[in-house]
Amino acid sequence: MLLQPDCIPCILKMVLSSLRNLTDDEDVCRDLITRALRLPALRGENWDLTSPEAIEPVMDAIKEAFQSEDPFTALKEEQNARALALYPSFRKAVQESSDPLFAAVNLAILGNGVDLMVSGRSIDVPEVLAEELANPIVTKPYAIFREKLAKTRRLLYLGDNSGEIVFDKVLIETITEFFDPKITFVVRSVAALNDATPHEAKRVGMDRVATVIPNGVDGSVAGTVLPRCSAEVQELFHTADLVISKGGGNFDSLESQTGKCRNITFLLLAKCVPYCNYFKLRMFEPILANFFH
Repeated sequence: MLLQPDCIPCILKMVLSSLRNLTDDEDVCRDLITRALRLPALRGENWDLTSPEAIEPVMDAIKEAFQSEDPFTALKEEQNARALALYPSFRKAVQESSDPLFAAVNLAILGNGVDLMVSGRSIDVPEVLAEELANPIVTKPYAIFREKLAKTRRLLYLGDNSGEIVFDKVLIETITEFFDPKITFVVRSVAALNDATPHEAKRVGMDRVATVIPNGVDGSVAGTVLPRCSAEVQELFHTADLVISKGGGNFDSLESQTGKCRNITFLLLAKCVPYCNYFKLRMFEPILANFFH
């Protein structure tokens, strides 16, 4: 999905929120926001790129300012640690559900709001999951997804944020309890905001339930820009029996590829007006969208 008018203030708010996690220095924040506002895409002068591509030069500026290739390391560690503390409760809630796979899919989508879920407040996981299942993904696309999953031998799973990948791990473990696909989990090669890299994936034990590989993109892109991915990832994308794409950054950068990929399912929350309009949903409703040809 190319940039929409809503994306510009959303990106700027996200950048400022990210900076607040790194520094209290107002001069640094002002300088980086000023640099962001000079970018054509964030001035409304270039609509022919996706949000992850618009964020890339901002991320590069943040790395330069903080002289770090991964300035959000501490934040990612915290998000993973908090999600891992909830992991036993996630597993228990899913296993005790009448349809564990349905619960795990909903939980994985709920994980797309990880910044809310792993805040400092105490969370009653069964209660939160019950609330989510009271407004779950539509059963028809889930049934189609499950049928496709049953026939899948090679599954490509495109990860998103740190912390959120713990929710993905629960879904992958649940999938392997019912089916037997070979699963490859793809993360960012280069650090971008709080997105997972191989380091974060291994920290949560993802490498014990799937083959973890970087996407090969040579920049700070919070998404999957397929032409910039490694030959391995591109081949897997086009030959996998099923591709699961998590989160908004992956959706934004892959939406234009839906006609070229035979079997892709997007899992995310409708966290903005463009998503609500595209999927015809209300704000914060769960999305399971199959693009099967």
